[in-house]
This record gives sequence, structure tokens and C-alpha cells, in this order.
Amino acid sequence: MTKNKKNYNQEMENLFKEHFPMLCLIAFGIVKDKDTAKDIVQDFYISYWQRRDAVSLTISFKAYAIKAVKNMSLLSLEKAKKEKSLLQSLNTPKYNDPEPMDPPNANGRKIQALLNELPESRKQIFISAIINGRSYAEIAEMQGISINTVKTQMKRAYAFLRSEASENLLHFFLWTALISYCIT
Repeated sequence: MTKNKKNYNQEMENLFKEHFPMLCLIAFGIVKDKDTAKDIVQDFYISYWQRRDAVSLTISFKAYAIKAVKNMSLLSLEKAKKEKSLLQSLNTPKYNDPEPMDPPNANGRKIQALLNELPESRKQIFISAIINGRSYAEIAEMQGISINTVKTQMKRAYAFLRSEASENLLHFFLWTALISYCIT
């Protein structure tokens, strides 16, 4: 390892140790979730590390980091708001029907059948996240598991659905989600 690379690594480590707690507090003040705040700050450091040669700071690192974390936190809130709106629109029964609607066609039934093929715990995690709009942190807390377990189960559920569903069924599902999203 060259001396410059070693010095840069040490400098990054010092910046992380010095500013991480403060940046987490700033993100938490916006997103109101400790785990999400930590994820945002970690994402900031990863992004900064990957773009370190292209970033030319005209202000202090602290000022740059605060502004970036605030922006990333606001983007996170906006994304969560859009996802929640989409999920609420998918969950809202039409015509004030108190009974949940059965899938209106064969594609809907196929999607439901695929979901029923998932292991029960994976299915519950997937439904909690996608249908009920819960965050990974909320799901982890409710089920007494780690956030990483939730993430792993979600990845496996998506992988299963991609591998088992026909291309036409996936297109149907994506179009349905997109149309529902645009309507709200």
C-alpha cells in the first residue's frame, strides 16, 4: 500500500469517527428512525468514498456532509411517502367494499398463487413490506429478527417471484403497480 493511499484511508477513517454521530442525529431529526438515519449516513460515506477523486470541496467537509445528509434524508422521506401512497392505493378496496377484493383476473390469481408458494415467514415479511408499507426496521422489531434478515428474506422473495413468474405476468404486475401509482 502506498503512503498516499494509507494516509487517505486514515483521513477517511478520522472523518467517519469525527462526524458520524452528528450526521446520524441530523438524519434522525428528519427521518425520525434511528436505523434509517444510520443507513443514510453510511450511504453518504460510501458515496463520498466512491467519488472522492471527483469531489472538490470549496467548503469544509463538515458543512458538505451536513448538506448532503440533509438532502439524502429528505429524498428518503419523499421516496417513503411515494411508496406508502402506492401501497395505500393498492390496499384501498374499490367502491367502499368492506371485503378484500379477489384478484380480478387470471394474472392476479397467479400472483396470489406465487405468493402462497413462499415459505410462511418470508411471505409475511414480503406482505408486511409491500402490501402493508412497513419499513424493514418495523418488520424486524415486530418479528424479533434483524434488519439484515428482513433484507435477505425480501431479496429471496423477489428472486423467487422473478424466477417463477412468466415475463408477461411480471409485466402485468409492474404495469398494475405503475398505473396505481400514477392514479394517486
